[in-house]
Amino acid sequence: MPTATLPKPPRPPRIKVLHVITRFRAGAGGNTLLSAEGMDAGRYEVWIAGVPGGELWGRARAAGIRTVEIPAFRHTLTPADLLVLWRLVRLIRRERFTVVHTHSAKGGFLGRVAARLCRTPVVVHTFHGVSFHPYMSGPRQALYRCLERSTRRFTHRFLAVAPSVARQAVEERLAPPGRVHVVPSAVELGHIPERFDPVARRVLGVPRETALIGTVGRIDDQKAPLDFIRMAAALRAERPGTAFVMIGDGPMEDEVRRLAAVLDVDVTLTGHRPDAAWLVAGLDVFVITSLYEGLGRALTEALATERPVVATAVNGVPDLVEHGATGLLVAPRDPEGAARAVGWLLDRPREAAEMGRQGRRRVRGAFAPAAMCDAVDACYRDLLGLPLPNRTPGSAARP
Repeated sequence: MPTATLPKPPRPPRIKVLHVITRFRAGAGGNTLLSAEGMDAGRYEVWIAGVPGGELWGRARAAGIRTVEIPAFRHTLTPADLLVLWRLVRLIRRERFTVVHTHSAKGGFLGRVAARLCRTPVVVHTFHGVSFHPYMSGPRQALYRCLERSTRRFTHRFLAVAPSVARQAVEERLAPPGRVHVVPSAVELGHIPERFDPVARRVLGVPRETALIGTVGRIDDQKAPLDFIRMAAALRAERPGTAFVMIGDGPMEDEVRRLAAVLDVDVTLTGHRPDAAWLVAGLDVFVITSLYEGLGRALTEALATERPVVATAVNGVPDLVEHGATGLLVAPRDPEGAARAVGWLLDRPREAAEMGRQGRRRVRGAFAPAAMCDAVDACYRDLLGLPLPNRTPGSAARP
């Protein structure tokens, strides 16, 4: 019988998904927002809960995502976490979520404990990076390791943003072997130029004939911004005409300015810029000096703009930057090595341009939001016993 003649069937209930994340901002927050925005709105009702404040809450609400900014939720461990746990339990019990999907260390711990207490049918955790690292004190590393290990038995599926992150999660016994699926952290590509943009360069205020080296990210310990300044000082000793820019803000801005003055480095600090991904298209070389990095959203965006990159070989970064093919890798805490790598790229523009082209092809082929959302959708369907739809890749994402 032709389906057009049939009365409309009742609409099936949507699957309720709660994302629990600590800080809802660029990086893991941006990845989580893209995951939430891109899910089929006819099948999923998506909520996000996390620490109050941050630039992404308004965008999430504008996209029709239900949001809960939990009072007393903080990035650091505090006695108030018991209150946060109680509020999460109350939320999950009231709304009866089918899936609780957690992100980051503290959000992952509190969210998974709350889901366990509420007997949530499906619990998924994404590793955007491992929460502890060698630059922490020993007792703090042990605490975070213990918290992550204690909740692995509450988790039905683990996702990781890069193969190296998945491997580290298994090696540290944060997840059982065979239970971690790699889902690359997507970036929005539509607003990012595919190659050098002279307009972005003019906005940065540096003449085209001047070599411009830059970075994007929060100016905090993780990103090692003082190493960027030391790299700049070492590079300027050989190339005094080079210009430098740091796009972003953070608690170490004053330290950066002081060190730049001591080392006589003229560096522009733009502060937070919502158009940072576009401004990167005006750089000659993009550099990250991070001490640890799950994958690096700013790095992915820089590669998408065909920028030659120099990056520290930490965590998931080598999964994205293949040394000599899509960029150059250096050791963390080695600003002189980073300066040599940048100098190598400036001296060899043809090789640098080819690395930029290969980086662009790799990112734009594998890091589209639709591909990530399809993988998350497949994860949920598999855990719920639902069949996968017949579709072309990316067709589940919202327009």
